[in-house]
Amino acid sequence: MTQITNHMPTAALQALDAAHHMHPFTEDAALARKGARIITRGQGVWLTDSEGNRILDGMAGLWCVNIGYGRKELAEVAARQIEELCYYNTFFQTSHVPAIALAAKIAELAPGDLNHVFYAGSGSEANDTNIRLVRRYWDVKGQPERSVIISRHNAYHGSTMGGASLGGMAGMHAQGGLPIPGIVHIGQPHWYGEGGEMTPDAFGLMRARELEAKIEEIGPDRVAAFIGEPVQGAGGVIIPPATYWPEIQRICDKYGILLIADEVITGFGRTGNWFGSQTFGIRPHIMTIAKGLSSGYAPIGGSIICDEVYHTVAGSGEDFNHGYTYSGHPVAAAVALRNLELLQDEGIVEHVRTVANPYLAERWQALADHPLVGEASLVGLMGSIALTPDKARRAPFAAEAGTVGFRCRERCFANNLVMRHVGDRMIIAPPLVITPAEIDTLIERATRSLDECHAGLKSDGLLTAA
Repeated sequence: MTQITNHMPTAALQALDAAHHMHPFTEDAALARKGARIITRGQGVWLTDSEGNRILDGMAGLWCVNIGYGRKELAEVAARQIEELCYYNTFFQTSHVPAIALAAKIAELAPGDLNHVFYAGSGSEANDTNIRLVRRYWDVKGQPERSVIISRHNAYHGSTMGGASLGGMAGMHAQGGLPIPGIVHIGQPHWYGEGGEMTPDAFGLMRARELEAKIEEIGPDRVAAFIGEPVQGAGGVIIPPATYWPEIQRICDKYGILLIADEVITGFGRTGNWFGSQTFGIRPHIMTIAKGLSSGYAPIGGSIICDEVYHTVAGSGEDFNHGYTYSGHPVAAAVALRNLELLQDEGIVEHVRTVANPYLAERWQALADHPLVGEASLVGLMGSIALTPDKARRAPFAAEAGTVGFRCRERCFANNLVMRHVGDRMIIAPPLVITPAEIDTLIERATRSLDECHAGLKSDGLLTAA
C-alpha cells in the first residue's frame, strides 16, 4: 500500500488535481494556475504539506477537527466497525447498534428535552431535514399554512438547495435560483459592521425585534420557524450582543414558532459548553449538528429534536417520507460515539472553558492594539478580528471588500498558519485540544502576518478608508 509520505512531487499532484478535481467554493481556473496546497498529514493541531511545511491549523479543518488530528482511537473503532458491519440502512423498520448507541449519547449530552435524533450525512443535509420536519410538524398540527421559515442575512446553513436558501449569503443566492420559496431573511446582529452609533445592547434588541416585525408582516399564522447560528461562523464569527438571544427567545415564545439552533459549528465544545445554546441561554426545539460530532473523522450530521416535535410527527399515523442512504451510517456513528466519549473522558470541553479560552482571550484581545485591527472578539475557541484603516470610525477599506482580508490570509499561509478571511475579517477556530504554548505560536504567527499585511498595504497605498 502506498504510504502518504511517499507521494508524487507537489507539481505533479497539483497538475493532477487541476485536471480532475472540482473544488468547493473555488474559482478552479485560477486555482489551476496557482496550484493547490497539498496536505499530507495531521497530528494534534498541526498539518504537514507535500513540501514538508509544518502548519498550525487555526481553523480545525473546516471548524470540525475538535479533538485534533491523528487520534488512533478513532481509526481503531472505524476499522473494527468496518469489519463487523460496514453498512446497513435504517429504513424499513431496521436499526443497528452504532446508530442506537450514538442517539442515546447525543440525547444524554443535549440540554432540555432534546431527546431524539434524525441522522444525516452533513449539516447541509440536516438543515434540509429541518425544513421538511417543521413543515410536517405544522401540517400534522392542522396548520399547513405555517410554512415560512425566517433566517438572517449573512447566515450560513449549508450549500444544498434547502440549506443555502436558509442561509443568507448573497453570493450563494446569486447562483442557482435561490432562495427557494417560503424562506425569508432579517438583519444580522453584527454590531461592529452595522451598528453605527448605537450601543451594542440597543443594536442587539433592534435586530432581534426585526424578527417580530417580519412575523407580523408575514402573518403569525404563516410562520413555522426561526433558524439561527448561536454565533454566525462562516459569516465572520459574528458574536451577537448580550441582548440579542434573550429577545429572540421571547419573540419565538410569544408567537409559538419553532426555534432551530444551527449548532453545526458551535456544538460539541466549541464555545466552552457542549452546545452554543447553553452558552447563550437558547431553548431550541431543534438543533442542527455535524462537524464536531465526529471531529471530522467521518461524515455525519443530524437534527436533535425535542419531545413535542418528535411525538407530533412520529404519532401522526403516517410515515415521515424523508431520509438518506447514509442516515446513521454504522462506521460514522461508531466513530462519532467514540469521539464524544473521548471529549467527555478527557475533559476537553472543560479544557476549552477553563484553560484554552481564558489564555487565548488574553492573547487574542491584545491584537486589537495592532494598527490594522479595529476589533478582536472571541467566544470559547472561535474568534475574529476586524481589519480597518480607521479604528475610531470602524471604517471599511476603500478597496473592494475582501481585498485586504485575502492579502492577510495569504501572509498567514506564508507564515504556516491557517487563518481564514471572511471579507475583511480574519477568523479562527482551532482544535479544542490546543495548548497555551500552541496558542503562543498562533498569536506570534498571526501578529507577524498582520505586520506584513500592514506594510504591504502601506506600500501599495491601500490604507485608505471608504
